[in-house]
Amino acid sequence: METSNPLNPEKPFSQEPLNNKNSEIWTERYRPKKFEELVGQDDIVKKVQNLTKALNIPHLLFAGPAGTGKSTLALIIVKELFGSTWKENYLELNASDERGIDVVRQKVKDFARTKALGNVPFKVIFLDEADALTKEAQQALRRTMENYTSTCRFVMSCNYSSKIIDPIQSRCAIFRFKLLEKKDIEKRLRLIVEKENLQISDQTIEALYESSEGDFRRVINLLQASASISPTITAELINTLTSTAKPAEVKIVLEYALSGDFLKAKEKLLDVMLKESVAGTDIIKAIQKEIWNLQIDDELKVRLTEKTGETEFRMTEGSDEFIQLESLLASFVLAGKGLR
Repeated sequence: METSNPLNPEKPFSQEPLNNKNSEIWTERYRPKKFEELVGQDDIVKKVQNLTKALNIPHLLFAGPAGTGKSTLALIIVKELFGSTWKENYLELNASDERGIDVVRQKVKDFARTKALGNVPFKVIFLDEADALTKEAQQALRRTMENYTSTCRFVMSCNYSSKIIDPIQSRCAIFRFKLLEKKDIEKRLRLIVEKENLQISDQTIEALYESSEGDFRRVINLLQASASISPTITAELINTLTSTAKPAEVKIVLEYALSGDFLKAKEKLLDVMLKESVAGTDIIKAIQKEIWNLQIDDELKVRLTEKTGETEFRMTEGSDEFIQLESLLASFVLAGKGLR
């Protein structure tokens, strides 16, 4: 079915229904549904699975980097506990959006004070990014956790457990998630590639892993973006989408600087930043990684890493990126003169 297009009458709008399969976000389509499908957190999964089977769940705090399975594990726990009635017994709040004390006093408390439906004696409240809660909200949450232990369990996720106040930490079983290793990402990645009829090489998997730094959510998003362009996923395509500085190019910049050629190092750096549209903070991270691949003394690597950290701090405080990066290159030039 078609309707007229006022911008171009010769090309009418199509009103055919969208293919839900094609429009679905892959991070949701391939989100693990069972404990056995989670990768990279074997010890945590085993312990949490045993607690779930025994209906002996304390308050839980999942701490660790993004994209490592914290939210997914919380959902699996709830679905295993409640089955088809999980939505009625589960409340999810993102503390980054709803971080004030009123949220704890109203939404959380109202949900916690009612009994669960079914055979499980408690409901589950999941607070995502709980380290974004204000101190006042955390204090109010502490009292709620104490008062409603008979009807409610809290599962909280955060990037940094140090931002959660001690009274809440002491009331939770804390599980620390780690970044996924390449073998874990590859295992799940090949399953997705097979189901989506994609072509991928070992080199491309390496490029995906390098760009994700252990964040599997980022891997899947990159894979979906690449698949919308071509069913054959190449490392070059991944690098184009990520807009990150290639290690080989950063190495050339540093080698120019260490050889004493400041102008060539500066020109190459500007070329990398402009050609790849790479931000200064991303360049800093690439330099920091590449320092340890240089053929220089370990003590000098430490000093240059320290200088890189100082430069990154100045940039986050608002200093001009180009000036700070030129200053960093000057430090490499001076360090190179000390080698000769």
